[in-house]
Amino acid sequence: MDAGSTTAFAVAVVGVVGTLLSALLTQRAAERGRERQREQAEESRERRAEAVERRACYVALNTACRQYLAALTDLLHALGREGELPAVRRRLTEARDLHREVYAEAQMRLPDGMLGIAGGVAHALGTVYGSLRRLDDGVPRPGDVAAQGDIDALWDLLREMRHRMRTDLGVSRSTAGRSYGGYGAGG
Repeated sequence: MDAGSTTAFAVAVVGVVGTLLSALLTQRAAERGRERQREQAEESRERRAEAVERRACYVALNTACRQYLAALTDLLHALGREGELPAVRRRLTEARDLHREVYAEAQMRLPDGMLGIAGGVAHALGTVYGSLRRLDDGVPRPGDVAAQGDIDALWDLLREMRHRMRTDLGVSRSTAGRSYGGYGAGG
């Protein structure tokens, strides 16, 4: 074989190898791109699923808190009207039990910032519950007679908690110094 033939053969081999390597590298790059797309799609699905779970937790907690506070309000209004008290007490017990269950789950799911406000609401609900039960039992402590003011403050606290939940979900923009003017006690 002469030098020209050897050179032509080498050029041909390099060309074939280059073509094969080029196809292989293109295929690998495409596979990496598809893998990245799959990972991004999976992360997106996980974020959506987490948002759905968080929203469901927020809805359940908001509902349970509102029902508990409404039952406390009903007990306050029923005090002194013996005929209404048994049904109101039952409703309060049911609402309190539901709140405990929902709050226990929320403690495992809520982000720390939301857990702080939810814990504050739970504590305030428990405080009002204690005051009203002592009034109902006829053994009030000093300060228990301020239950209506405590209930009004709790409605405001529930509105703030709901606003923070909505902000966390991206449903509502956060605003400093929120005003609740125009809303009734149950707003």
